Amino acid sequence: MEKLVINGGNPLFGNVNINGAKNAAVAILPAAILASKGVCTIENVPNIEDINCLEIILEYLGCKVESSCNSIKIDSTNIVTTNATIPEVRNMRASYYLLGSLLSRFKKARVELPGGCPIGDRPIDQHIKGFEALGATVTIEHGAVNLVAEKLVGTTIYFDVVSVGATINIMLAAVLAEGTTVLENAAKEPHVVDVANFLNTMGANVKGAGTDVIKITGVDELSGCNYSVIPDQIEAGTFMIATAACGGDVTLNNVIPKHLESISAKLLEMGVEVVEDEDKVIVRSGNNLKGVNIKTLPYPGFPTDVQQPMSTLLTMAQGRSIVNESIYESRFKHIDELKKMGANVKIEGRIAIIDGVKNLSGANVKATDLRAGAALVIAGLSAQGKTEVEGIEHIDRGYLYIEEKFKALGADIRRVNI
Repeated sequence: MEKLVINGGNPLFGNVNINGAKNAAVAILPAAILASKGVCTIENVPNIEDINCLEIILEYLGCKVESSCNSIKIDSTNIVTTNATIPEVRNMRASYYLLGSLLSRFKKARVELPGGCPIGDRPIDQHIKGFEALGATVTIEHGAVNLVAEKLVGTTIYFDVVSVGATINIMLAAVLAEGTTVLENAAKEPHVVDVANFLNTMGANVKGAGTDVIKITGVDELSGCNYSVIPDQIEAGTFMIATAACGGDVTLNNVIPKHLESISAKLLEMGVEVVEDEDKVIVRSGNNLKGVNIKTLPYPGFPTDVQQPMSTLLTMAQGRSIVNESIYESRFKHIDELKKMGANVKIEGRIAIIDGVKNLSGANVKATDLRAGAALVIAGLSAQGKTEVEGIEHIDRGYLYIEEKFKALGADIRRVNI
């Protein structure tokens, strides 16, 4: 067991390189299963725990996996089983993408129900609806989802709610189906587009990703390819917000500014200076930030994965802020920890009412999920005194060497054994 020890109060200065997108990579690696010939070489992959977990799962299925630095080679030509039932499958939410890929290529799959962060109800009913519409029979027994189909046939599928996971999963299932599949009310997130681009690079025919209607024309087979994952929108947002909270001047390299517009807009509204360049963003922050209202929404709205770091920043902004978490009902678990540090927050259902305080003070806190962990790190970096953050195994699921990156910017932060 490890924890982060932070002595807060240091402004942040310098440059930080943003990793490849976790939310894209955890879907692209399972998508490599679809290549029945050739090798997929995937670049700009973050070396985080969820990726390490997926490598173990893919090897269990029979893939040959080679990883070096931020590159992973996957040879899925000789998969030996379609049953993904090892513990690693239960440890991460994104393991459900194995369902779409295995069903698409082999017309059957058995995958343990996924785990992940406890941030609220995240049903897979829209995934099941899509699989059944394509012609699969779906059963759930003994904690696993079983899929089987004689063949998959394209159809029109309307998602009752906008779901990134369901959009990607049905896209994976449809690329080798007969005919054309139309996904309506599809998610538009950047990582949906990235997965579609990866599939097209393998030889798929996917059009419309990034809009709410995606059309997939089935092909006979997919082949290996070379591909680079997009930069991580959420990691970039985390460092932007940390700079705003601590003060300073930080340049974020390897970003797509377009993906950050909703975050940049709110920081600008608070009084933070945000300067966009071709593949970088500069954030400059001082004192006297003002409170703003936030509502999480599907892309291009404000991302739910950035809500927890942002609500930490708002605890130190002048005046009252209102945060409406419209995506997940249990994404305020970090608030009780922030209260230990002096935050003034009242929770009413999915609404957080935040009255800014002059500063937070260091305390011993514990992360309950990935983005809550990032929020508490930001709180510790900006607080007066020492903060100890436990539960950092959650943070490691999505951030590569987070303490080293902040240390390079001037923060006093270190990882120690408990």
